[in-house]
Amino acid sequence: QVQLVESGGGLVQAGGSLRLSCSLSGGTFTTYTMGWFRQAPGKERDFVAAIPWSGRSTTYADSVKGRFTISRDSAKNTAYLQMNSLKPEDTAVYYCAADRGRYGTTRNMYNHWGQGTQVTVSS
Repeated sequence: QVQLVESGGGLVQAGGSLRLSCSLSGGTFTTYTMGWFRQAPGKERDFVAAIPWSGRSTTYADSVKGRFTISRDSAKNTAYLQMNSLKPEDTAVYYCAADRGRYGTTRNMYNHWGQGTQVTVSS
């Protein structure tokens, strides 16, 4: 059974940086697309970034382009989300997601989800 565990969230001032990690177990990491989503209080869970199993391309939401970078390390079975130039509007619970065989930006394309990690950006 695939399990995803996120870490790296916390409180940071506007303009600061955080790196989120997502460790996958129970599956062959190199066959999974990895994605990040976020959900602010009272809002929908929105797409942030995705990287396919090959790691050869990445996709970002317009709101984070140029500030966030998604990557993956097959040796560690871990995906990362490097977040720079953080803004208060980035405050949300960030969720890692994985799917085998598909690559996209919609929630229902992903079959496996982590428990989420809180990111709070103060102004």
